[in-house]
Amino acid sequence: MRLTLTFLASTFILTALGPANGQTTVNNPFFSAYNTPFGVPAFDKIKPEHFEPAFDEGIKQQMADITKITSQKTAPTFANTIEALETGGDLLSRVSTVFFNLNNANTSEALQKIAQSVAPKLAKNGDDISLNPALFKRVKTVYDQRNKLKLTGEQQRLLEKTYRNFVRGGAALTAEKQNRLRKINEELSVLTIKFGQNLLAENNAYALVIEKPEDLSGLPASLVSAAADEAKKRNLPGKWVFTLQNPSIMPFLHYADNRALREQILKAYLERGNHDDARDNKAVMAQMVTLRAEKAQLLGYENHAAYVLEESMASTPAKVSELLNQLWAATVPVTRQEAAELQAMMDKDADPRRGKNEKLASWDWRYYAEKLRKQKYALDAEQLKPYFSLENVREGIFMLTNRLYGLRFERRADLPVYQEDVQGYEVKEADGRHIGILYMDFHPRASKRGGAWMTSFRRQEVENGRKISPVVSIVCNFSRPSGDAPALLSLDETRTFFHEFGHALHGLLSNVTYGSLSGTSVPRDFVELPSQIMENWSTEAQMMKLYAKHYKTGEVIPDALIEKINKSSLFNQGFETTEYLAASLLDMDYHTLKPDQTPTDVLAFEKKSMDKIGLIEQIPPRYRSTYFQHIFAGGYSAGYYSYIWSAVLDADAFEVFKLKGLFDPQSAQSFRKNVLEKGGTEEPMTLYKKFRGAEPDIKPLLRRRGLLKAL
Repeated sequence: MRLTLTFLASTFILTALGPANGQTTVNNPFFSAYNTPFGVPAFDKIKPEHFEPAFDEGIKQQMADITKITSQKTAPTFANTIEALETGGDLLSRVSTVFFNLNNANTSEALQKIAQSVAPKLAKNGDDISLNPALFKRVKTVYDQRNKLKLTGEQQRLLEKTYRNFVRGGAALTAEKQNRLRKINEELSVLTIKFGQNLLAENNAYALVIEKPEDLSGLPASLVSAAADEAKKRNLPGKWVFTLQNPSIMPFLHYADNRALREQILKAYLERGNHDDARDNKAVMAQMVTLRAEKAQLLGYENHAAYVLEESMASTPAKVSELLNQLWAATVPVTRQEAAELQAMMDKDADPRRGKNEKLASWDWRYYAEKLRKQKYALDAEQLKPYFSLENVREGIFMLTNRLYGLRFERRADLPVYQEDVQGYEVKEADGRHIGILYMDFHPRASKRGGAWMTSFRRQEVENGRKISPVVSIVCNFSRPSGDAPALLSLDETRTFFHEFGHALHGLLSNVTYGSLSGTSVPRDFVELPSQIMENWSTEAQMMKLYAKHYKTGEVIPDALIEKINKSSLFNQGFETTEYLAASLLDMDYHTLKPDQTPTDVLAFEKKSMDKIGLIEQIPPRYRSTYFQHIFAGGYSAGYYSYIWSAVLDADAFEVFKLKGLFDPQSAQSFRKNVLEKGGTEEPMTLYKKFRGAEPDIKPLLRRRGLLKAL
């Protein structure tokens, strides 16, 4: 997802001045324009020692610009106050985007120390701006005159957003409450960094080392080869190493015949951040929940969720709960039926050495689901991988975006990159006009956090009448090449690639004036629409015929396999929806608490939350509390529900293409014009209705997941 510097809150990046106090700029690439193609970050020159001086100087320059605004003798206007906060230079912005992107995608001990050092400085800087009484007075003066000003729609949107940011940042609080708010923001900034660093260390600390070939029974050859490669990297020749990275653990859980080893690796996965040691996250996240609840009350909200959701399409916790509970009621019967089917298969497959009547456990679900998939649909997920090489999927996505939007992608070897695996592309319109730069970083490494996300190194905006092109990146953790085979993606990884590319299009095709409204600068429960609608094309037969080709023979994926994919599309949807909804409901339970209700025992709280909804024991929530990075280190607090909210939008929106044609140019241009280009310049529902002609209907989503009949 797009990187959100949550501790910057309503920080405004202003025009960069010369270095203050005679500070040297020698050899620090942040203190001058990047001498690179298209002005991309000078990754080949940026070193860890450059960051803190640039952060310190950026903060000084920003505060000097704030003083310029507040010391003006002229009356506040939109131009001299609102635009002055929005437009201009980039020192703090540039160093922040580069640093936090690297800290997520290619971190080091040095970067992690810097993160701990600068987090409280940035939190203080954000508060020094949003709690500046003279500045707020000027902003409020302009806001109070808004109905008399002749502003464009985008200017009105910027004015409203700026004013709300100040109010939500505490500008209207008493001095005593503002002091407490500053302390809370500082503590949260440090805890956020700590949670993420603990989780990364936990992911890297565990390895399942297998020495006996018989323990590899059931595993596909490609996974065994990758495990052998990992063992060699760790100087363990002749052994096999499996990790907690998704390309390793998930296929292991699907295919390993050794039940004890499945149990061992899944328990390690589920217990991340829960070992009562230096990397334990229980106290960290409990303190975050408490501080968030206190902050919300200080600002006049009932709880943290109410504070967060005020800025979303959902608007209130009650509306989120209504959607989640409606889906939960539809999902539970399907999930219980799935569990019964898997238990029956497990009973038939019982090991006589252990006796009968073994109960299905969480480490059995994926294993027996894969067996059942083969039995029902004659579909082995490993059969599909040769048709989804990383290169073919990438070229397929390029082909799709060309057909929809006329986009062209040109590989640029002259672009500096932050890690040797990263690829850089120039993105162009059909007529050759430059759109922006796209970086892609595909494979796992110890320096990269888990998951997949889109981020930005430069946002699209208009500066002094000149359009500034965006620089965006997608970061993933896909299977690496192994042996003589290229990187072969699973169907889930293929969907993920399409998903993150949808986010990238949202950033690349932005066409607005103000950077804070551009691209993915939209509510959380709308930002997933461009990404999730892209997933639909990945498994459409017409699309797969264009890109899904066997990496050895070039054979197009057979109709028989496509038919199996389509027939099995509803398979295991109870499980997938249940684990997602459970995490979403857990998120809401944490963030609808008041300060005096926050748990002292987070594991007991989590269990109570899951027992309340009747989560069956064979399915843990997709993210348990101590490794729920989305909500404790990823900017999605009280917002994890947004994926399913956006799924309602994307299922409904894709009906247009199903009706008018998969590559219908008119529909694609409407989606580009009304959604992808608009960023946050209008209300999300307004934009959606301009494309769709009506508000979304939930039925297409329920139908897609096989849940409609359960209502």
